[in-house]
Amino acid sequence: MGRNDRKRRTPLATKAIAASAALALGGGGLLWAQMNASAHESNSSGQNQTKAAAAAAQVATIACPDVGQQLTNVPQKARQGVATELANLDKQITEAYARLASTRQAQANDASFVQNAIVGPLKEKRAATIDRIRIDIQRVGGTVNATALKQLAACTTQNATNTTTAGQGGGNNNGGGKNNNGGQNNNGGQNTAAPSASASAAPPANNGGQAGNGPTAADFVDITKVANNVQAKPQNSGQASTGSFTTKCGVNANKNHNTDNVIVAPGVTNGAHHEHDYVGNQKVNAFSTNDSLLAAPSSCQNQSDLSAYYWPVVRVQDGSQEFDANALGGGKEGNVGKILTPQSAQIKYVGSPASKVVAMPQFLRIITGDAKTLTNGLANANAHWSCTGFENKVQLTEQYPICPQGSNVVRTFAFQSCWDGVNIDSANHRTHVAFADPASGVCGNGFKAIPQLTMRLVYKITPPTLQADGTVKNAYAVDGFPEQLHKASTDHDDFISVTKNNLAAKIANCVNSGKKCQ
Repeated sequence: MGRNDRKRRTPLATKAIAASAALALGGGGLLWAQMNASAHESNSSGQNQTKAAAAAAQVATIACPDVGQQLTNVPQKARQGVATELANLDKQITEAYARLASTRQAQANDASFVQNAIVGPLKEKRAATIDRIRIDIQRVGGTVNATALKQLAACTTQNATNTTTAGQGGGNNNGGGKNNNGGQNNNGGQNTAAPSASASAAPPANNGGQAGNGPTAADFVDITKVANNVQAKPQNSGQASTGSFTTKCGVNANKNHNTDNVIVAPGVTNGAHHEHDYVGNQKVNAFSTNDSLLAAPSSCQNQSDLSAYYWPVVRVQDGSQEFDANALGGGKEGNVGKILTPQSAQIKYVGSPASKVVAMPQFLRIITGDAKTLTNGLANANAHWSCTGFENKVQLTEQYPICPQGSNVVRTFAFQSCWDGVNIDSANHRTHVAFADPASGVCGNGFKAIPQLTMRLVYKITPPTLQADGTVKNAYAVDGFPEQLHKASTDHDDFISVTKNNLAAKIANCVNSGKKCQ
């Protein structure tokens, strides 16, 4: 896959896009405000009610600092307790978002409702949880900046005017998987797309997706109208490792799903708040251990590959009631519609253009991408959406492609390929691995090159159509946290390396020798 270093749009362009996106809120947002305005024009207090209704309609979601990404130095003995509390923070946000979505009329009647009844209480809950995190860390001798940590409790609301898309037309600045190598983010900073109000609000319905939390028309683009943005890969040096190893693990045709996240929220049921597809290791859940992963069956043809490969499902919002329609992580948290099984799923390990690679360590954990880009900005985004026939020309991070007839949606991932040589995980699940320099392919900071895990998922999807009223017919979207509004940029992928019979070394040797193995 090529590299894309196109810069983000300027703030002026972003504002223009935000305005057009706000007009395409799918029957919600501004349109609801206009309906309320018409309804109250003859009322003696209509002006104030209209303002309150407009404010309520435009409050699209809740933005909270991502505490986990700030915790880069958590003692090992405290990590389980901290992970549990971080999962509690996620649960608190999803519950607050559900309350936001279900109280639109109250918001219309009281301009201070959101602050007093939702955001304020959420801050209090978060403050208590964050303080428990501080205690967990200090109890085992760790150090933490208590003042800085305390400041992460407050959340804000985002609306149609301040949640903008910087990538309209397909521009992004990390098409080759580039990030900032340290896992930091611009907490609460740049927002990446214009969301809709909730479908649980006052009429009209379908204001941004089947469940009311996206996607909107602004989240889609006709790929034939996007300028080419993929640049060439780095040139191979004399020490390049040019081989590849392909492992065939299926497409999850057996529908192995759950809403857990054993990397980020071990021991917590529904820690992901969205469904995953699982291939490879078939016994991955919140309670998996290294020993249980080693003892589990695998869907891979090579039975020495017990690795866990899992990603959020893609759904088409066609009104279908899936098995999880009334479950947490599914319909109860805004993840609705028919779950699509990929037509194909290619999992391949490739080499480095700059050096030989070392074998992946057993139980190495890697998360690529960021499930919370609407809150965190794009620093760690690593989503790649395209269409068959366009992959070498266009890669999208912030929008879903509308593919031409005969072309299928393609979703690709290129994982971090540099490892610190010591740790199989890190406190924020990022700093133990990094991306190579996008220009040279060299690993920095003394990191070692490892085989780069890449995935290519192909989906047959009837192309969405954008309606005149701003709604989207046949919308599709990746599962995610409900308050993230199903933005394309939130796509991410998870991996745990589990092998036996010396397979990790065989993969590295194959890559280093320039062979194509499977």
